[in-house]
Parts: sequence; C-alpha cells; structure tokens
Amino acid sequence: MKHASVLILAGPTAVGKTELSLQLAEQMSAEIVSADSRQVYRRLDIGTAKPTPEELARVRHHFIDELDLEEPFSAGRFAEAAWERIREIHARGRAALVVGGSTLYLYALQYGLAEIPTVSAGTRAAIEERLGREGAEALYRELQSVDPEAAATMDPTKTQRLVRALEVYHETGEPISSFQRKTIRPPFNFRTVVLTRDRAALYERINRRVDLMLDAGLLDEVAGLLEAGFDPSVNPLRTIGYQEPIRFLQGEISREEMVRLIKRNTRRYAKRQLTWYRRFSDVRWVDVLSVQDLNVLLQ
Repeated sequence: MKHASVLILAGPTAVGKTELSLQLAEQMSAEIVSADSRQVYRRLDIGTAKPTPEELARVRHHFIDELDLEEPFSAGRFAEAAWERIREIHARGRAALVVGGSTLYLYALQYGLAEIPTVSAGTRAAIEERLGREGAEALYRELQSVDPEAAATMDPTKTQRLVRALEVYHETGEPISSFQRKTIRPPFNFRTVVLTRDRAALYERINRRVDLMLDAGLLDEVAGLLEAGFDPSVNPLRTIGYQEPIRFLQGEISREEMVRLIKRNTRRYAKRQLTWYRRFSDVRWVDVLSVQDLNVLLQ
C-alpha cells in the first residue's frame, strides 16, 4: 500500500531551489530530503553550494554531510535509504519534502532502479583491453551468448552499455539483465514540481554563483582536500567545480581557463538537467518568478 504523495522540488542548478524549499518546508512542517549526489559528502561545501549552517538550522535536512569522500553511493542506494527516511519522517507526524537536481537520484526515488554491482578496476580494464583488441562485434557476440536478454536491447555500435554488461557478467557470473529484473518499486507516490526561469537569467545566475564560490574560498577548499591526501580520481572530485580547480592547482590550466570551464560546464549541466525533466509528462513546470504564493507549489 502506497502512502500519500510526496512532493519533489526539482530544477536545474542555480535556479533558486534552496530558499524556496526552506520557506515551503517551514510552511508544510516538513523535513527536507536532499537529492543531491554531492552534498551528501562531508568536506564538499563551497563547490556543491551546500546549505549554510544557518539554513540547515532552519529546517532539518537529510543526506547532507553523511558520507566520507571514499564511501561509494549510488542512485539505487539513495532511493532505498530515502524511502526509509521518508517513513521515519512520516512516523514523526511530519511531511517530507524532496529537494534536489541530481536527475538519476530523482528517477530512482520515483520509479525504482536496479542496483547493479560495482566492478573492480581490473575487470573493467580487461574488458576495455578486449574491446580495443577484438572489437565491439566480438564482444557483442559474447554478450548474445551469455545474456541474450540484455543484448537484445543494445545497439552493438554503442560500446559503453556493452562493456558495462560484460563487466558485470565477468565480475559476478550473473547476467546484468538478472539484476535489472530485480528493480525495487517505490513505496510512495511522488509528484514533481520543476522550477524554471528564463534561460539567459539562469546562465547569468550560474556565472555569478561561480564567482561567489571563488570569492568564498573554493580554491582553498580544493587545495585542502588535496593536501589531506584525497585522490583526485575519487568520484565526488571528478565533478564540476572540483575537477577544474584541481587541474588549475596541478598546473594544467590557467586561472582564467579554470573559471571559464567551471561556468561553461555548469551551464551545460543545467541544460542537461532541463532536457532530462522534459522526458516526463507528469511533472509541473513553475517559473520561479511567478511564485508569489507558496501554495501554488502544493497544488
């Protein structure tokens, strides 16, 4: 039996989710469930636009500062953990408000997602080496033999999914399709509001946010992570706002190029987020500047 629907406040980066979500959570007597794949990590503060201590004090948040950088996390793990948090929130007699822009996390939360096992670097390297040596057709024939169900869904010329399927098979001895069939279905109904604003204005906000992050000490934050011995190749650091400063600090690019790349990559990310949301017909689009009454978000 599914419970009453849970509201998701989504939208592209820098659209203005944070302040609206705080106001809405206060009005709803809600706790915020953050659906941000990077804010869940400790020490990633400035580059993730993490809520400030003052904002966190206003409303109880979940999935903020809960993991160390080396700890793996995934959309599937997030969804299962978030479902449990929502149950706990409801048990306390409060509402849950999901806020974030990590599209795969939001998809898993609403629709469920198969938890595909992680694969060792050795297995991945072996399959990649075979791809270069034997070619995609040979690997596709192998996949047809060991996992015809997965092979039937693939274009053999698109090698990323092909390699992934064979990695899982060689790592676990089980076809990837067997894991995909075990998708856990959400115990809640969700309704999604996607916040928007004029594209030019959004891009200007992104550019301004990057400048403010740098003024706030983004380079010091990244330098501190490197000095603490964190490997730049860990997944949370291979993201926008961290990979570019790392390249600058390692002498690969100039400061001017670093700033340009952060802004450009963030704008491109926002565009991809908007494209993702447009795939779904059951979301409501609300221009941030049109929200004069928070009740419009609750309709």
